Amino acid sequence: MTATLPTAGRTSPTEAAVPFEPVIIGFTCNWCSYRAADLAGTARIKYPPNVRLIRLMCSGRLDPAFVLKAFAAGADAVVMTGCWPEDCHYRVQNVKALRRFELLRRVLTDLGIEPARFQRVYASAAEGQQLADAFTRIVADVRALGPLDWRVDLADPAAAADEPVDGHEPAGTPEAPAPPEPAAVTA
Repeated sequence: MTATLPTAGRTSPTEAAVPFEPVIIGFTCNWCSYRAADLAGTARIKYPPNVRLIRLMCSGRLDPAFVLKAFAAGADAVVMTGCWPEDCHYRVQNVKALRRFELLRRVLTDLGIEPARFQRVYASAAEGQQLADAFTRIVADVRALGPLDWRVDLADPAAAADEPVDGHEPAGTPEAPAPPEPAAVTA
């Protein structure tokens, strides 16, 4: 995920009249929740266009780095959707994903990101209306929270490392010792 996310609807001092519209990334399971989103679309069930879906084969394949990169690239929220626990096509992978979700949610809270910005939704392929309702609720919740100003320049890791963290200057890298002088050869 190297592209930056659009900032349409963000308010700046010159655009104070434009209301905030959150950008939400939804990681969806191919077999259930992605099909539920497809069902919602084909049934013309309305939900906000703020949710951008990324299809995974299983919610168990969601690497926590994807979530961190989504937030660092400008997402205001991330939604992890998948099959109901007893209906996973890969047996217990979404149960493993639930454990990973809980751990990642604690890490994000420690990083200063509200728990409402990272949510999990279960939806079978036949639950398009329920998924649309969940997306609508999540967009409203995030809209009430306001924009998340947590953008990091992923292309320049050195720039992020040079910024002070909690008022402490970065330690920097220690100077490497100079290589020893070659021994003089006498003939």
